[in-house]
Amino acid sequence: MLALLSGMAWAQAPTPAPPAAPPAAAEPTPPLNSAMDDRLFYQLLVGELALTQGDLGTAYSWLLDAARRTRDDGLFRRSIDIAIQARSGEQALAAARAWRLARPESLEALRLQVQLLMGTGRTAEVTEPLRSLLDATPLAERGGLIAALPRFLQRAGDARVVAQLMDEVLKPHRERTRTAVPARVAQGRAWLEAKDPARALALAQEAQALDPAAPGPALLALELMRERPEAEALLKAYLAQPAAEPAVRQAYARVLTSSQRYADAIAQLELAVKAQPQEPGPYLTLGALHLELKHPLEGEAALKRFVELATPPAGEPPAGDDGRPDDRLEQAWLMLAQVAEMRGDFKAAEGWLARIADPERALDVQTRRATILAREGRLQEARALIKALPERDAEEARAKLSAEAGVLREVKRWKEAYEVLGQAVQRFADDSELLYEQAMMAEKLDRPAEMEQLLRRVIALKPDNAHAYNALGYSLADRGQRLPEARTLIARALELAPGDPFITDSLGWVEFRLGNRDEALRLLRQAYAARPDAEIGAHLGEVLWSLNQRDEARRVWQESRRRDAGNEVLRETLARLRVDL
Repeated sequence: MLALLSGMAWAQAPTPAPPAAPPAAAEPTPPLNSAMDDRLFYQLLVGELALTQGDLGTAYSWLLDAARRTRDDGLFRRSIDIAIQARSGEQALAAARAWRLARPESLEALRLQVQLLMGTGRTAEVTEPLRSLLDATPLAERGGLIAALPRFLQRAGDARVVAQLMDEVLKPHRERTRTAVPARVAQGRAWLEAKDPARALALAQEAQALDPAAPGPALLALELMRERPEAEALLKAYLAQPAAEPAVRQAYARVLTSSQRYADAIAQLELAVKAQPQEPGPYLTLGALHLELKHPLEGEAALKRFVELATPPAGEPPAGDDGRPDDRLEQAWLMLAQVAEMRGDFKAAEGWLARIADPERALDVQTRRATILAREGRLQEARALIKALPERDAEEARAKLSAEAGVLREVKRWKEAYEVLGQAVQRFADDSELLYEQAMMAEKLDRPAEMEQLLRRVIALKPDNAHAYNALGYSLADRGQRLPEARTLIARALELAPGDPFITDSLGWVEFRLGNRDEALRLLRQAYAARPDAEIGAHLGEVLWSLNQRDEARRVWQESRRRDAGNEVLRETLARLRVDL
């Protein structure tokens, strides 16, 4: 209570000392009297005592009455806090309304009234206070407030009702120069949340036409790309400008990466590092993507540049924002060990692994070491290294079994990998990921019936598992069996994971098997452009070969062999077609 009394805006002010020798004619300065009269003191005392005794209703009543009498912001805020503590949204709202009535100029009172109306589900009453809040907010800050509205209102209930509310409240701001763009972007986000991407896209297009240099429409386009691929044109138009914000380009690269459009993501990241060569973050992602596409030299160069930029000066420990070792550095070291392993330099790989001290990465580090041992032919030692890791709970037990199977898979010991996954499935019977991995090993062992049984179990457990539908459909297509069913399965996978290049490759392959070579070519070109993987290249090359476009087929196959000369599908394709590159 003492803190409350001492913090009030109208508390007792100190009486200034009189001058040492005032002029004879000067009147003495009267002391300043406190605004704390007997009644107010009594109200505060009773309210705070009630609060300490847990009588929230009494405390609320006394303090709100005091707030009304004094028009003090702190007391209104205190009353609202007590009502929220008592879980009384109606009382909190009443206090906010009283605050706004007493202090119409208070932006905080308006904000709290809007928040409380939304929090209590009274969306229909929000229009007037929200409109007043926007009008009262300084013009320099109004665009930022408008931009924040979709996130602020998204929990208010029906998304379509919120979008309609946004349209109504923001209507006058669409016509004003300073707010025309943020208003349209905010409306677009609201309509996207309301599952109307077509309207959201139209608003993004309007906003960009008004101000091509504004990042807001481009960021909205990023959110729209999954459902409206044509939104990507807005993003590209924004990024074509010299003044485009680097953060938008990096966000675009993340979206491309999540869509497995790795080649496009690399192109954006290379532009990002060119624009900001001293910014370490993009180099890490760039290195990871190059490794995924089996570009070890480019990946190593990007990762080493990241390590150079992210490593603190000598004598200082590598630290993240929380003062702990920088997880990104350890991630880079792990990938650099993988690069060294890929080129057979196991000593260099161990040198990178030795730097990693984070116990949370122990399984990753030991798995990498086990893979090196397996590649050296020391398979029993490799498996023993994984098994020796601690197993404190079921999650760690599962991770160890998965890691052991992964090491065996790396050196193409399909039978042993299948057996380890079988043990894992016995312990974790409904684990869809383990079942999927076991199905892939069954395929390697040429057990198609068993693979199908496992994949159908995965689909039953997890009906949204796009990879299970795709694997089953591709397996049928590759064997030339039940092709209409294969197409249906792959089409379902593509619905669940739109734009996935491997699923697009599968759909192209089944179209080829069905004799639809032109459609197959279109789909495989699309897949290869997004992800120039050796297996996709093998399929694209075969379709080109069948269409007598043999020079292009050879070029695609040569590119694919440079990336991954050991790819089994590529090698089988070239051998079957008797092509000598």
